[in-house]
Amino acid sequence: MFGNVIFNAAAFILALGILISIHEFGHFWVARKVGIKVLRFSVGFGKPLYKRTGKVDGTEFVLAAIPLGGYVKMLDERESAVASSEQHRAFNRQPLWARAAVVVAGPLANFLLAIAAYWIVMMMGISGVAPLINAPVADSAAERAGFVYEDRIVSVNGRTTATWTDARIALLEASFDASAPLQIEVETASGNITVRDLPLSQEQMLQSDGDAVANLGFRAWWPEVEPIVGDLVAGGAGDEAGLQIGDQITSVDGEPMATWRELVDKVQPSAGQALELTVARNSEVINLTLTPAAVQIGDRLIGRIGIMETQSQALSAKSQITVKHAPLKALGEAVARTWNMSVLTLRMMGKLIVGQASLDNISGPISIAQYAGESASVGIDHYINFLALISISLAVLNLLPIPMLDGGHLMYFAAEAVLRRPVPERVQIWGQQLGMVLLGSLMFLAFYNDIGRLIQ
Repeated sequence: MFGNVIFNAAAFILALGILISIHEFGHFWVARKVGIKVLRFSVGFGKPLYKRTGKVDGTEFVLAAIPLGGYVKMLDERESAVASSEQHRAFNRQPLWARAAVVVAGPLANFLLAIAAYWIVMMMGISGVAPLINAPVADSAAERAGFVYEDRIVSVNGRTTATWTDARIALLEASFDASAPLQIEVETASGNITVRDLPLSQEQMLQSDGDAVANLGFRAWWPEVEPIVGDLVAGGAGDEAGLQIGDQITSVDGEPMATWRELVDKVQPSAGQALELTVARNSEVINLTLTPAAVQIGDRLIGRIGIMETQSQALSAKSQITVKHAPLKALGEAVARTWNMSVLTLRMMGKLIVGQASLDNISGPISIAQYAGESASVGIDHYINFLALISISLAVLNLLPIPMLDGGHLMYFAAEAVLRRPVPERVQIWGQQLGMVLLGSLMFLAFYNDIGRLIQ
């Protein structure tokens, strides 16, 4: 447990360091190119842990203690007195186009990082899960649309889905404009190609708690195996009732159990309720009674009996897939994915703002650290893919027209271009105060969601 926390934290700090460095380097590089004097380039806030003075302009390069951001401090008459010999190098003395270029360079650098990251993983090959689905949740939109076990999602509204991640993204994007049923092309277990119409609403996916795609009733495929006990949790309901490794559960409350999924579907809704099990053990038939423990998952109580199956591990290779492209095609795919993910991120933010998506979708540093650790533990390809996704999120967030963010500065510059004069300083101060409140509220909500997930 403690080792996982350390690993997640290390993966998170490394990711932050890369993303912040690239973002601030964008500001720094363009500032230098347009002739602005850079006083300090800092990765992190607070007390400097490392400091070096550069040969050009005596710029300080700093690594600071708090790795939750960074900044590029430029010569500016609004912050301190500037010698007359250097006034032409002050940020505030630059033409509007130059100031705008410096500001937009940070988010642009993050977009370029995302393209480079996607390009690398698409050339080296990224492992993933095939878009095979398990038996849909009973009475869900997916079941009503006719989806069945081992359907492979080939495309969503004409968009090809090579992996389960592609399918999730396509379903989420399609939900934003769900004025008609989605046309989902599938390959059935027998190899036939068919199209299933999936009616949905944004409320089903975006306004409900939990996983947006799971709310439609989709579950990632896993081999269907017999309900044979492969392992037991010590002290669990199964262990206490006398189940043993190798037992095959043939019925529950008189209802035959042919697959492990049927057993799970029977046990999960039965939290706290006594169940009568019929078990085949060697040549014997044994009757046992057990009561599933109640476990809180989100807003639901589900039953668990502390048993695991181990047969499916050997069959899971069927769901594995590797996506790999030649360099030129990989570059095109990288640009397209960066664009699509940017639009998806922006549209999701819009849905959150207008209340058409659940605020539970917002994640903070704790969740991101967990994602960083999980992706790093799977492989370097998944970690690079994670970097690309977070880099896009950082770029899009920074371009929002909120004072204190890059987008807020660009908003002031746009107003200056229209008014033919800078926005009054008092208005900028009010804007900064408003921006602090908005960003503080967002951070509080993100931490609240993170802590809620940990508790659950």
